[in-house]
Amino acid sequence: MSETPVFLADHPGTWVAIAALFGLLVGSFLNVVINRLPVMMEREWRRECRALLAGEAGETPPEDEPFNLVHPRSRCPSCGTPIRAWQNIPVISWLWLRGRCAECRAPIAWQYPAVEVAGAALAGLAAWQFGPTAWSLAVILFGWTLLAAAVIDLKTQLLPDVFTLPLLWLGLLLPIVLPEHHVTLPDAVLGAAFGYLALWSVYWLFRLLTGKEGMGYGDFKLLAALGAWLGWQMLPLVILLSALAGSVIGIAMILLRRHDRRTPIPYGPYLVIAGLVALYLGEPIMTAYLGGMP
Repeated sequence: MSETPVFLADHPGTWVAIAALFGLLVGSFLNVVINRLPVMMEREWRRECRALLAGEAGETPPEDEPFNLVHPRSRCPSCGTPIRAWQNIPVISWLWLRGRCAECRAPIAWQYPAVEVAGAALAGLAAWQFGPTAWSLAVILFGWTLLAAAVIDLKTQLLPDVFTLPLLWLGLLLPIVLPEHHVTLPDAVLGAAFGYLALWSVYWLFRLLTGKEGMGYGDFKLLAALGAWLGWQMLPLVILLSALAGSVIGIAMILLRRHDRRTPIPYGPYLVIAGLVALYLGEPIMTAYLGGMP
C-alpha cells in the first residue's frame, strides 16, 4: 500500500476541499450519465428487437444516429440550443442563469445543481472521515455510483447493471487489495449472498401471495453490492433503515397527494440512503442497540 502523502496528511482541510471540488465536477458528469444512460439502454433494447425482427425477415436493420455520453453535445431540452462552456460550470452557471435556459428561458431542473452539490458532499464527507487514503477514494467512488443509481431509479425505476454489478465485484475485491478495509473477504462474500437472497426471497413470497412483482432484480443486486461493501453484519440495519425511509417518505407522498398509492415507488433510493447511513454510522448504531439490550 502507498503511504499517505505528507502534505495532505498535514493539511486535512486541503484534502477535503480538493475532494469536494472534484466532486462538483464529477457531479456535473453524473448528470449527463443520469440523463443519457436510460435513453442509451432503451435504444439498445430497440436495436436488438429490430435486429431480431429484421433477421427473421431477411432484412438489414436501420442504423440509429450516434447517442452516447459524449455525443451529441449537451443542449437545452426545450429549445435545443447547445450549452456553452460557461453555462456548464457546476452550480455557479445554474445560479447565474437563475435556473433558466439562456435562450428560451425554460426552467432548468433542480436535479442539476442538486446532483452536483450531492457529489461534492459525498466526496468531502469521505475525505473528512477517512483522510487521504485509498479507502477514502474507494468510498468516494462508492458514493458517486450510489448517487447516480438512486437518481436514475427515482426517475425511471431502473437500476442499471452497469452500476450494481461493478459495485458488487469491487466490494468483493477490496478486502483483498486494501488491508485497512474493515470488512473481511468471508464477510463480504456472505454479505453479497445474503443481500441478494434477502430481497429475492421477499420478491418471490410477495409474487406467490399477490401474483404481482413487488420489486425489480436491480434491487437484489444493489443490496448484494451493499452487503459486499459493508459486510453481512450490517444487512439487518440496511434493510430496516431502507424500509423505514421508504415507509415514511411513501406515506408522506400519499398524504400530500403527490403520489398515487397504486403507482410503484422505486426502492433503490431508500437502499442507497440506508447504505450510506450504515457506512458512516452503522457501527455506533449497532453498538448503541446491542449495548441497550438486556
